[in-house]
Amino acid sequence: MNKKNIRLGGMMAALSLVPAGSRAADNNKKATPDRPNIIFILADDMGYGDLSCFGSKHVKTPNIDKLSATGTTFTQCYAGSGISSPSRCALMTGKNTGNTTIRDNTCTAGGIKGMKISPNGDTTYVRRANLLPTDTTLATVVGSAGYRTCLVNKWHLDGYDPQAAPNHRGFDEFYGWTISTVHSNSPYYYPYYRFAGDSLITIDENAHDAHVKHNTDLSTDDAIKFIRRNKNNPFFLYLAYDAPHEPYIIDNTVWYDERDDWSANTKRYASLITHMDEAIGRLMAELDKMGLRENTLVIFASDNGAAVQAPIAELNCNAGFRGRKAQLYEGGIRVPMIVNQPGRVPVQKLKNLVYFPDIMPTFAALTGADDCLPQRINGINILPLFYGGQVDTDNRLLYWEFPGKQRAARRGDWKCVTIKRGQPLELYNLKDDPEERVNLADKYPEMVKQFDEEMKAIRTPSPNWPLKGETF
Repeated sequence: MNKKNIRLGGMMAALSLVPAGSRAADNNKKATPDRPNIIFILADDMGYGDLSCFGSKHVKTPNIDKLSATGTTFTQCYAGSGISSPSRCALMTGKNTGNTTIRDNTCTAGGIKGMKISPNGDTTYVRRANLLPTDTTLATVVGSAGYRTCLVNKWHLDGYDPQAAPNHRGFDEFYGWTISTVHSNSPYYYPYYRFAGDSLITIDENAHDAHVKHNTDLSTDDAIKFIRRNKNNPFFLYLAYDAPHEPYIIDNTVWYDERDDWSANTKRYASLITHMDEAIGRLMAELDKMGLRENTLVIFASDNGAAVQAPIAELNCNAGFRGRKAQLYEGGIRVPMIVNQPGRVPVQKLKNLVYFPDIMPTFAALTGADDCLPQRINGINILPLFYGGQVDTDNRLLYWEFPGKQRAARRGDWKCVTIKRGQPLELYNLKDDPEERVNLADKYPEMVKQFDEEMKAIRTPSPNWPLKGETF
């Protein structure tokens, strides 16, 4: 690749499961099974039902299935939001969307105004919020414990501020694209430009809109290079793929070419997932080759449910759940999560209620960085669940919002939600009615009132989304 320097800049404890001797005092030592490297792999707009191990009868995902078959699978995991930026912000900050800096992809006030190019090439100007220097990120916390940190590919938390790129928000290394530089991921999936830290480089194979290096392969290559450079140091790799986010662009659909009953769009959507699965298999093979597999905790999840453009009905992308991306029904926020570490993480399926804000305190406990956690977060340490222990995750309030538009909360089997401005809260028993078909709000008005009061109490106002007199 030919490098062109376009812009410059400054590049709770886990109980007895993590021995005290393996904590921050050993920062400079190589990772061990007790204090492992961490790889968090995030799919983009992939539905709960898009993996074979989560019930798909159509999409081939043998490598992710293997992670599930040999690790712990969470069947009631929730993303931070129903869309990308706020979901990733919850992941990075340990806060729910009633308290995060970023609560929607665009904001109604404040933020920074910039250009947005839609997949069809239309240009609009919107306001976006970005992570601030005062926001403590997951990378900052883990890095304080001596881990080398890297983000590969999608950040989506910089808004239109170049100084809010991941390498300015706690990550030691960054390879990918940013919102603030619109053309850094254009054309989608076969990009010509890509960041390495603050340097914008060119992918010469993709010059003149050539489709040679798919972004999933570029991202996997960057991830493997990072691991090779840091195999003798503890590291945290956040590998955030674009797949299968629309537009569904992939030239190789060999896995599904025989499906004459599928549209080209459906074949490409499924191929993006299977191609990502193959890339994950390549990454796992590299860990094995370097002798790092037993010393590395691998987590796989999706940032939200499948989008309206996806073949939701045809492939049952959201596993029959009501709703989709950008909605706070189950189809928009319930996501698969798989945790794997040979010899340490047991083979099990767990129904515990967990969500993205839990990741920060969990990684803090794992790495020995508890003292670096922000004082006010919404997540809890779920590390014992990774290693066969117990944590009460159900008797707490999980909360989501799109300010002034949608809000939802869950405790135990019960969920309150509304996805339309000004509409009353709906109430569902997800144990009996996981598809949210029978609204019980009229039957249990006191429960709805209690949810309403707790939902208002758990959030804080945001200058980027002022509610103009509205109560939530």
